[in-house]
Amino acid sequence: MNLFRKPSLNKSIAARTKGRATRQLKKALIPGYGQKGMGMARPKRAIYNKVYRKSTIGWKDLFK
Repeated sequence: MNLFRKPSLNKSIAARTKGRATRQLKKALIPGYGQKGMGMARPKRAIYNKVYRKSTIGWKDLFK
């Protein structure tokens, strides 16, 4: 069952600017940040996110 995600220009811009800077800072300060498997610190959320990403598509996915 594929559902479309509602596109948000503000969230898209934020992810490319502030989000990118925040990730770079955390990666420099926190050992292991951003590595595969680190999301299992909160398993309920990690499982929800995995299912959500597999079962929905965004507008960018239409052009791949």
